[in-house]
Amino acid sequence: MPSDREYYDGATSRLSAPFAIVDMAAFRANAADLARRAGGVPVRVVTKSLRCRHLIREALALPGFAGVMAFTLPEALWLAAGDAAGPVSDDILVAYPTADTRAIAALAADPEAAARITLMIDHTDHLDMISAAAPGPAHPVKVCLDMDTSWQPLGPRTHIGARRSPVRTPAQAAALARAAAARPGLRLEGVMAYEAQIAGVGDAPPGRPLYGAVLRWVQGRSRRELARRRAALVRAVRGVADIRFVNGGGTGSVHTTRRERAVTEVAAGSGLYHPALFDHFTGFTGRPAALFALPVVRRPGPGVATVLGGGYLASGPPDPARLPRPHLPAGLSYSPTEGAGEVQTPLLGAAADSLRIGDRVWLRHAKAGELCERFGELHLVEGPDPDDVTAVPTYRGEGKAFL
Repeated sequence: MPSDREYYDGATSRLSAPFAIVDMAAFRANAADLARRAGGVPVRVVTKSLRCRHLIREALALPGFAGVMAFTLPEALWLAAGDAAGPVSDDILVAYPTADTRAIAALAADPEAAARITLMIDHTDHLDMISAAAPGPAHPVKVCLDMDTSWQPLGPRTHIGARRSPVRTPAQAAALARAAAARPGLRLEGVMAYEAQIAGVGDAPPGRPLYGAVLRWVQGRSRRELARRRAALVRAVRGVADIRFVNGGGTGSVHTTRRERAVTEVAAGSGLYHPALFDHFTGFTGRPAALFALPVVRRPGPGVATVLGGGYLASGPPDPARLPRPHLPAGLSYSPTEGAGEVQTPLLGAAADSLRIGDRVWLRHAKAGELCERFGELHLVEGPDPDDVTAVPTYRGEGKAFL
């Protein structure tokens, strides 16, 4: 049986690096695991983690997945308009508030898009902006309330989690829900509560067992506090409006968030590609599905192979974990003085001596969809033969750059 490297090299032998692939067997295995961990609760596909219409549709066609979570309103409008195959989804939740008044006006003027898309709010200023951009819409503009999920055991000075919404208490949520309900032309559809400090932070950091133990304790306490607060907040909002959904969780917390009675759906996207930052969770084990190949263009000396490009850093705090991870052949690492470069990247290690100019090094991005901002196509690998590989466009390949 061929090694992973032999499998990928053989399947893509007709391609010239650099290029990116998605191993479809791994993609579907990851999807099945997400659905299993969701335990029957629908999984909403997070589009920023895929950034490829074809693969968003692939995920939605699999058991357990329903609806998408977009990252900008222009993206949501594009997904709602669709192509010859129709809209990507009839249920599109925009995960982040928008200040794009032109896009809001376009949404309100298109009854079909307005029926498919739900905007995110966490402040009355958002309501003012929507009402000003879409006075008297032909179809109600649907909105979703975003709540703060951070853990604050000693008050706001100990903020553990993402800084997202100012809505933290049931009273604040009810007040914003009443404000939304009072606006003509707006309809409150749901509540979202994404626990970034649990869903997106691996609880088993390599080489740091003590820190991992502390992290798991913090996440456990945060999870219990949030479950109580989320339930109370949802009750408060339901006292104002008959909301359709309560969204929570992410790839790293699907299996725990789905246990909460208040939650009607979970969200996930990164787990389909399983990028490098998701290697260190105790609750699940995924399969790397998205990889990219860079060609060796120099052999500066023993133990060094230089590849073309490679400086595809992931967003977040600046640390080595945001660099792409050399994957195949195993045993390669970055030069501490050069790192991952814009045009070339030297890779060090004994494995470098097995590489010749023209060979490929396979890497994994630290995060998921950001890789697609570097490539216009994803080559979908269905088997070992080059005829088993098809190319599909990324958002970038379709001429779209939403951020």
